Amino acid sequence: MCFEDETGYHTRPHKARTWARRGHTPVIRSWSGTPGRVSLAGLLCTRPGERTRLFLRMLVHHRHRRPPVPRSLSEPDYIALLDTAHRRLGAPIVLVWDNLGGHTSARMRALVDQRDWLHVVQLPAYAPDLNPVEAAWSHLKRGLSNLAPLSLTDMLPVLRRRLHRLQRRPDLLDSFLAHTGLTPDTT
Repeated sequence: MCFEDETGYHTRPHKARTWARRGHTPVIRSWSGTPGRVSLAGLLCTRPGERTRLFLRMLVHHRHRRPPVPRSLSEPDYIALLDTAHRRLGAPIVLVWDNLGGHTSARMRALVDQRDWLHVVQLPAYAPDLNPVEAAWSHLKRGLSNLAPLSLTDMLPVLRRRLHRLQRRPDLLDSFLAHTGLTPDTT
């Protein structure tokens, strides 16, 4: 069983709480421009008797690139992520994802129908508590909250390092599953 969700990152720092002396509000100076964006899709997969795994697909969008590139992941990007997960897991996939337009489009339905090893289940309209990948994104964004990069070039190595660290923590991935009320069978 695999859960999918997507998110985006840009160079503006995320807001977070911090400590400071009374009367001295901490301020992080950052560049207010948005030279680009990183789109990220994650696939959290659990299988009885195996460790929980996180597969990722990242797309970097530079703002002034000619010709302009799309600002989000497309149907072929999602299918490439699913094909990679299927190949690495070596098993059929029951995919649980939300009702994003790219997930429910006619093009995506045609691509899903071509894969007999893939069964898709749609989440209700607004149900972030049922998707463990949402918890993974929240954890990741909390860790990046005080990062104030000047460009995508500054942000990408930090983001890749944090994602890789997240992938190597099956115990943490299991906690994201448990947060939804699901418990992985590790026997």
